[in-house]
Amino acid sequence: MDIILVPGFWLDASSWSGVTPILTAAGHQVHPLTLPGLESRDACRSGIGLRTHVEAVTAAVDALNGDVALVGHSGGGAIIHAVVDARPERVARAIYVDSGPLGHGGVINDELPEQGDEIPLPDWTVFDDADLLDLDEELRAEFRSRAIPQPRGVACDPQQLSDDERRYSVPATIIACEFPSAQLQEWVAQGHPFVAELARMKNVEYVDLPTGHWPQFTRPAELGAAILAAVDGAQ
Repeated sequence: MDIILVPGFWLDASSWSGVTPILTAAGHQVHPLTLPGLESRDACRSGIGLRTHVEAVTAAVDALNGDVALVGHSGGGAIIHAVVDARPERVARAIYVDSGPLGHGGVINDELPEQGDEIPLPDWTVFDDADLLDLDEELRAEFRSRAIPQPRGVACDPQQLSDDERRYSVPATIIACEFPSAQLQEWVAQGHPFVAELARMKNVEYVDLPTGHWPQFTRPAELGAAILAAVDGAQ
């Protein structure tokens, strides 16, 4: 199956390098993406918004034949959910890595410190301890050396979804890292607004991968195995 990997903030296609070998070894065609404005630190980020990234991933789906699996890490989860909304008939499974589906009108994160049209990777003190679990000093240095400023619009623009409810029938996998899956399911049962869109999805499986917010760095082999299991379950 074709697997499209959508990175979270500050990351490009290379951030998946520790994850892809297990997927390709299993015979899948893997397509890690570098989204607009993340090509380099010198790239222009003016005018790039959430829809820009959604349209880029939708175009990647349209360029392939047959069903695809979409994988979105962190803010990439909001992006793949909008692509599921746009192409529900093409997505065999949506896999959310320490993320989830963002409903219409929601924003990914409009509280990050910005500088003009971009959001550089903040100081580590901005993040919670749970975010940074297992991200040791060496990994933090590696992350910071590769980090590319995020286009501000992607973080702050409202999500735009259609009224097509077919997106709720697309099978989904939540790979829970910071919050255990039991906590997420409890929030769903309680009607917590944080998981309102997730609560409307009809076919969701939960996988626990206890670590911080960046499992592609802290537990890449385990993340690859979890994605593989989800994809194989979709076939």
